[in-house]
Amino acid sequence: MAEKMGIYKCEICGNVVGVLEAHEGELVCCEKPMVLQEEKTAAQEGKEKHVPVIEKTDSGVKVTVGSVNHPMEDKHYIVIIQLMKGDKMLTCKKLFPGDEPVAEFNVEYSDDLVAREYCNLHGLWKS
Repeated sequence: MAEKMGIYKCEICGNVVGVLEAHEGELVCCEKPMVLQEEKTAAQEGKEKHVPVIEKTDSGVKVTVGSVNHPMEDKHYIVIIQLMKGDKMLTCKKLFPGDEPVAEFNVEYSDDLVAREYCNLHGLWKS
């Protein structure tokens, strides 16, 4: 069974899917099961700067990827930034090479907000 709000990747072709509703069945691509991406945190950070940082703003919330801006090049970039509360995705922003790795959301700030981002090379990270 797929995991609600899970991000899955095909290890063969690189397709990535997000699950909005989870039901029975297995996610399959290229005739192989897709792999659930682990939510990495600051504990796995190492040299790379992938951990999303949430800031309260006058109009809501700002999420910046990394303590220094993450690269946004054709071969290495942030694909999406999501703002979560519990197991619910409140909002998200799709990014493209050349964009700034930042998202501003008109959402009321609270201490239980979690930001997630997906890097096309290094996978899923959360605040």
